[in-house]
Amino acid sequence: MASRHAMTKAELVEEVAHMTHLTKKHAEIIVNTVLDSIIESLRDGDKIELRGFGSFRIRHRGPRIGRNPKTGEKVPVPAKRIPYFKPGKELRELLNPQRS
Repeated sequence: MASRHAMTKAELVEEVAHMTHLTKKHAEIIVNTVLDSIIESLRDGDKIELRGFGSFRIRHRGPRIGRNPKTGEKVPVPAKRIPYFKPGKELRELLNPQRS
């Protein structure tokens, strides 16, 4: 059974450095550039599609009435944009191999 460890950004940078034989500083620049590009595209309302991996997009949540959990008082919750990731078919198949 796989461990339940969440990979951190620092560990991702180390992995990129190891796999590419680059310094950690160069790997950090690459990782930050990719993440910043995804964030900027989502801010601009664009969809990011990485074939075989998945797609990132923004979902819009309308305004609603919520409740303060301490007091139970009704409070307005404003509309917001939520980032959403949808895994691609290839990624899903890699994570859930078909048994024959």
